[in-house]
Amino acid sequence: MSGVSSPSVVERFAGTHQPRRGASDASTKHVPHALPVLLPSALHLARHARDERRVGAPWRLQRAHGLALVAAFLLACSVAQAQAQANDPLIFATLWRWTPLLARGFVFNLAISFLAMSIGTLAGFFLGFAQISLMPPVRKGASFVTHFFRNAPWLVLLFYCMFLLPFQVTLFGYTIPIPDWTKATLGLALPVMANVSEIVRGAVQSIPTTQWEASASLAFSRRQTLWMIIFPQCIKRMLPPWMNLYAILTMATVLASIVGVAEMMTLTQRALAAENRPGLLLAFYSYVLLWFFAYCYPIARWTVRLEARYAVNQ
Repeated sequence: MSGVSSPSVVERFAGTHQPRRGASDASTKHVPHALPVLLPSALHLARHARDERRVGAPWRLQRAHGLALVAAFLLACSVAQAQAQANDPLIFATLWRWTPLLARGFVFNLAISFLAMSIGTLAGFFLGFAQISLMPPVRKGASFVTHFFRNAPWLVLLFYCMFLLPFQVTLFGYTIPIPDWTKATLGLALPVMANVSEIVRGAVQSIPTTQWEASASLAFSRRQTLWMIIFPQCIKRMLPPWMNLYAILTMATVLASIVGVAEMMTLTQRALAAENRPGLLLAFYSYVLLWFFAYCYPIARWTVRLEARYAVNQ
């Protein structure tokens, strides 16, 4: 029998046992008093999360992405100019001539995004609060509606609203037409509503339960606790994902062109048909892409700043 006693299970898990001199356990050598296998992974995840909060996740929009889009746009214009005939105008002159029309369509895209985001946010707040209701029928019904519209394709919802909603309604003898852009806005507001509902539910449930317990000890009702204590703390947590959702919605408004709404993409197609020059295809669509990037890039950078500023450490 050896005179050296083996370490107990408690000593091995607590990290109080010191290994023999010359032992080859590198993890224990560099990180004493800790689990040798799990700790390096935990440290790596912590460093990764800290770096993302400081500079943003690697998949976010960066300035280099914009420079790449500008380079692609210039390359597309060069290719189109090389394919042009001798009497054709310059590519940049053609783009500049159509810019006022495209800008008007882009403003229409922004109007659709504002309306869809407003409607979806308002409905999503109520749906999100219904998901945390104490009444099982209300909670389950809200959860079903949220997951249904959250996992449905946006284009399918857009087609449903376009073809299932009436083209006009009659009230008190007056006929009120429903334009296509109104139905497209409603179709885009449905998935926004579902995503906002999940944002609200997640923000409320991220608040520590001690806040609810402290409110109950002060004789606050559930409604008072929710509106006066819990919800004000949720606003900072909901703001970054809400802004990210708005940027996604803005880029998704081009789906309305499929159903005939006269937004920027539809007007681009009309401009290409009027020019009747196949070489302009890539140049025009790169130009449209630059417009959306110039609008969405500041939102993405602002979202990163807000996430770093309102980071929750618990």
